Amino acid sequence: MSMTAAMLQEYENEAKTTRKVLERVPQDKLSWKPHPKSMSLGYLAMHIATAQGFCAGWTLTDSFDFGAGGDRPGDPTTTAEILAAHDKSVGQVKDVLAKLGDDGLRQMWEAKMGGQVLMTMPKAAVVRNIVLNHVYHHRGQLSVYLRLLDVPVPSIYGPSADENPFAART
Repeated sequence: MSMTAAMLQEYENEAKTTRKVLERVPQDKLSWKPHPKSMSLGYLAMHIATAQGFCAGWTLTDSFDFGAGGDRPGDPTTTAEILAAHDKSVGQVKDVLAKLGDDGLRQMWEAKMGGQVLMTMPKAAVVRNIVLNHVYHHRGQLSVYLRLLDVPVPSIYGPSADENPFAART
């Protein structure tokens, strides 16, 4: 199996799980924060939904300058808006992986700030660390937000206190 196919297979499985978590975001709590320094529930969910596609797009060039800024996703007003953004982002990641292929994933990429190189890594590492792991990290945060709001947390990598896909079915 090619590197691209393996990443795509992992990503498709994880995207389904991410969508399950995003589906649980209560629309009436989008402005809720667990702490004043925390992101709001809605902003965190929209960040998860959009960052994967946005960051994957960085790999279509050989560098990205963080000093140039970027579009910050707006605060969502509905859960449906978050889910639509996630679905669009999933399509973007799949398109990027298809365009890059294994040869493109082996190419080097630079992160810059104001023209100064901050780090250099293979594009495969960008996909792994910034696209995939970044989403998994924030998805974990979101599951804690849901727990604090007493929203049932879906099974992610195994049973949650609310769902057990391994339980005997009667």
